[in-house]
Amino acid sequence: MAFFKHRFHRFTALVEKNTLQAAKDIGKVMNVPQSTIQEDVEMINTPNTHAAFSNTYPFFSREFLRRHGRDLTAASINWFLIDIVFYSLNLFQYHVFSGHLIPKSQMNIYKDALQIARLQALIAICATIPGYILTVYMIDHIGRVKIQAVGFFFMAISLFAIAKVNMSGDHTDLFIILYGFTFFFSNFGPNTTTFIVPAELFPARFRATCHGISGAVGKVGAITGSIGYMWASRDPPNGLGVSRTLMVMGGVCGLGFFVTYFFTRETMGRSLEENENIDEFTGVCFVRFWPHKFWTRRHEVKGFGLLEMN
Repeated sequence: MAFFKHRFHRFTALVEKNTLQAAKDIGKVMNVPQSTIQEDVEMINTPNTHAAFSNTYPFFSREFLRRHGRDLTAASINWFLIDIVFYSLNLFQYHVFSGHLIPKSQMNIYKDALQIARLQALIAICATIPGYILTVYMIDHIGRVKIQAVGFFFMAISLFAIAKVNMSGDHTDLFIILYGFTFFFSNFGPNTTTFIVPAELFPARFRATCHGISGAVGKVGAITGSIGYMWASRDPPNGLGVSRTLMVMGGVCGLGFFVTYFFTRETMGRSLEENENIDEFTGVCFVRFWPHKFWTRRHEVKGFGLLEMN
């Protein structure tokens, strides 16, 4: 209970900026003077964090949207897109395994579930878990954005390939291999990084809320993908058919690659405190790297001009 009271007093002091009420709340369970709580507010207002007015703005204020609106939008869209595909893939698995399953008419429901579970375990052991382990190893070497972009890209390629194989009607071992690749690059990609990026981008007092918003938008994607797949995978004219549905899913992954590459900010090699304080160009351009390239180019040109003058 004391832990939660401590968290609540920080929210009251840092977000609502009501240090007096925060002191009263925390004083009910522990002996903490008001000056200690005031230090929490003053601690973030230092030259090292460039935070005069900037770290006292409320949630969903104009300043918040200027500084973090792009990050929140990108994180939410990426989570939405990966959940559309990921949950659709889980519904697609029976179609993938159909060439390797004993017909239901020859066994009871328990044996049918067991044979599917064995193939699911094979995919998990050979693709899903290795993808996650590789992400853990590589994430601080190549970065969150690159892993997420690569994951979306190769998921799109795998889904287009599965659609092509499915059109041929040949559910061979290649079909399962391609399906496994999709799960591998899902975990070595957006299915892992969409959890991580929102937890690192936002100020401490907004971090849980922004992560929750991104996750909630992701669950909307899960519902959309599940319901959409069940409708779209039906044979024409009642639906698009399985192959076209897979191509649509590949297109969704392509959109995820676009959003990741152009709008998602990298957090590798930076502390949480550094991630909280966006540079002076935030809000000037919505695309993540163009302001930095402009600024770098401007200094290069200026430096080149000074050299010519000398």
